[in-house]
This record gives sequence, C-alpha cells and structure tokens, in this order.
Amino acid sequence: MSATIEDGAKAQAIPQGMRVNGKQWHAPRSAFRPGSGLTSYDQRAKERAKQAIVKAKENELKEEKEAERQKRVARIKERREAKEEKERYEKMAEKMHKKRVERLKRKEKRNKLINS
Repeated sequence: MSATIEDGAKAQAIPQGMRVNGKQWHAPRSAFRPGSGLTSYDQRAKERAKQAIVKAKENELKEEKEAERQKRVARIKERREAKEEKERYEKMAEKMHKKRVERLKRKEKRNKLINS
C-alpha cells in the first residue's frame, strides 16, 4: 500500500519541463472546464439521438412547407402564362381573321406537344 502512495507522489513531483514565464514555484494548472464531468457520456449520447430525431422531423416539415410554396408558385406562373397567351391571341384576333387565329392556336398546341 505504501508503494502506491509513493508512486502517486512521484507522478506529481516529476517536473514537466521549465515554464516559459519562469515561475516554476507555481503549481501546474489544468484547463478550466466547469461543464466537464457533469453529464455522463450515455446521457449525452441519448440527448444527441433525441436532437437528431427532432432535427429530422423539423427538416421534414420544412420540406413539406417548401413543396407547398413551390406548388403555389408554379400555379401562379401557369396562370400568368395562360393569361399572356390569351391576351396574345386576342391581339392577333383584332388583326387577323378568326379562323386563321384558331388554326394558329391548333398549330402552336401541336408544336408544344411535340417539343415537350
């Protein structure tokens, strides 16, 4: 038993080298970490797992919200395009005969179907 006490005393008494500032009489200090050792690794691991689950759920909700927003944006764009196309055909109808405008509409729809 006395051998273990002497080993512990020798471990502390062994100098770790000269201090840079020259104050060798001060005791060596360790880093100030008040939070270390308060929670066990198992607790931290469980907390991280819970956080990961919460974060995954939040991301899922964000993606759903973004998908809804994209749907609204797409619907607005489609309506605008349809409105612009309608106005364009109305302008054409003012200048051209009605049957010719109808023919052009059918031709453009065929081209759209072929190109898409």
